[in-house]
Amino acid sequence: MSRVWNVVRIQLVNAPAVLAFPIGILALVFVTNLGIFAVLGDTVEEHGRITGGLISIYIVMLTVHLQTMTQVFSFALGLSVTRRTFFAATVVVVAAQSLGYGIVLYLLRVLEDTTGGWGLGLRFFGLPFAVEANPILQIIVYTVPFLLMSFLGVWTGIVFKRWGQPGVYTLAIGTAALGALFFIVATWQEWWPAVGRFFADQTPIGLFGGYSLALAALLACAGYLTIRRATP
Repeated sequence: MSRVWNVVRIQLVNAPAVLAFPIGILALVFVTNLGIFAVLGDTVEEHGRITGGLISIYIVMLTVHLQTMTQVFSFALGLSVTRRTFFAATVVVVAAQSLGYGIVLYLLRVLEDTTGGWGLGLRFFGLPFAVEANPILQIIVYTVPFLLMSFLGVWTGIVFKRWGQPGVYTLAIGTAALGALFFIVATWQEWWPAVGRFFADQTPIGLFGGYSLALAALLACAGYLTIRRATP
């Protein structure tokens, strides 16, 4: 276990990039949205004061942990760290960071509710489709998508280390092809009303906690299986 913690410290050597960068981007997006809605004022109706800027921190988490594999992995292996130990340390960092950010987002949502949407009626952290009344469930709703995006970034980075750019291109093109095929079949079979009902019937904890957790676990398993043959 001590080896895992040593590798955790290696991954956090550049803590500003790993920990502060996602928060910094979120803060920038948040302040920008505050400025926009302050300028617009009453020209925007109350139900329209909702922004999707919160997704920015999740996207940054993907890129941060993509860089974990493309930049830190080779260095760690050069220090005789095993692939299994490195992956275990990555899981620890991802889990702790995701939970920490989940708690931060929950506290910001509480502050947003307390201030009446920052005095502007703005819904930045408390998106209507992702709100749970129970604090624990709300933290889970915020936390699990971090796991999903982080492990997506980790696995993409492992694919790059294992197969290089052709592997990443194949992954991207294959994913796009599957998505296009689904859209074609769904349109042909007229599945869209059923798809819409499926998402509309989901609770936030079911959608962001349950399904996202299953996908995150699948990506983590894929990453573990792939990293065993990844080269520095």
